[in-house]
Amino acid sequence: MRMMTAAALTLAMAALPALADDDDDDDKGFGMAGILSATNSEDLPPILLSAGQPLADAPLELKSGTYYEIEIEADGSQELALMGPEFFRAIWIDEIVIEGLEIRPLGIDSFEFDEAGVMEVGFVAIKPGSYQLYVPQSRGDLQRLDITIK
Repeated sequence: MRMMTAAALTLAMAALPALADDDDDDDKGFGMAGILSATNSEDLPPILLSAGQPLADAPLELKSGTYYEIEIEADGSQELALMGPEFFRAIWIDEIVIEGLEIRPLGIDSFEFDEAGVMEVGFVAIKPGSYQLYVPQSRGDLQRLDITIK
């Protein structure tokens, strides 16, 4: 019995170099997959925080599972915040970049610009639905951005 096991093991070991000589099936020239893929990311039009001005030109329509980057710019005309707790819970935030400082938060409710500045947010849209980003205590539709995740 030991002799048969040793013989089988010897045959298997002898076959390994022959298998290794075949074309390398591991390298098919594929790049990164999923959310890391360049084909699965998109830059969104910027959001502008300015007193009495619309946040964006049009509502945003996002696709669940896609990685997005968006710039949020405040012109300094007024101290303004941007809220959207429901939206921020429907996405996974990869990073927030402010003047070269990269922040990787577990979550966010809102943020506020006390003066002019720019921040970039990278995120993955996750939960389908209709959401809003808005300037708190503002009236009307100008300072509200409707976002749909499909």
